[in-house]
Amino acid sequence: MEDTPATRWQAVEQRISAAAVAAGRNPLEITTVVVTKFHPASLVRELSEAGVTDVGENRHQEAVSKQEQLSDLALTWHFVGQLQSNKAKAVAEYCSVIHSIDRTSLLRALAGSERTVDVFLEVNLTHDSGRGGVMPSELLGLAEETLATPNLNLLGLMAVAPLEEEPAAAFDRVVALSHELHSLAPQATKLSIGMSADFEAAIAAGATHLRIGSAITGKRPATP
Repeated sequence: MEDTPATRWQAVEQRISAAAVAAGRNPLEITTVVVTKFHPASLVRELSEAGVTDVGENRHQEAVSKQEQLSDLALTWHFVGQLQSNKAKAVAEYCSVIHSIDRTSLLRALAGSERTVDVFLEVNLTHDSGRGGVMPSELLGLAEETLATPNLNLLGLMAVAPLEEEPAAAFDRVVALSHELHSLAPQATKLSIGMSADFEAAIAAGATHLRIGSAITGKRPATP
């Protein structure tokens, strides 16, 4: 089989379906967000023709440019990277889902958006408070403020498994935090966990959204 973004997408989708069935889950419960950072809009168009509907970006400048070039396509845009407060409102103009809410300044910035945006609260699974994500001890406070922001729809939690920890153990911690969140927001049942190297473990843990880049897009293009 020729190695193209479309064939890699099909191969990953087959692996996702197999992992879901092995976990006793319906593959249709899982949304695959293809992260296309550093790749051109033409690659996104190719993937759209292959059946991709959800696209993720990490940087506002790159994301808005691609969205404008591909406005003729029926794509759902997800922002999955660290978000600067001064760009949050602009991101909300074209992204339907933001996966990286981790502080109150973002909530204040997004409160000014005219659109309703689906959001995940990003949890920091490391001991480094300088990394992206809210610390677990501060999660429920951030959730309360999110629920009080009228134009934000809280979907659930997002996290990245630390390199020094087994993904399954990290995802189990996210699931435990998700149960805590349910006491405050019963509807916030979604889990944005799992990337190219660990999405099968994420599916076993209950992931509803996978953020997969290189396994589908291939290596980043060389910079000039």
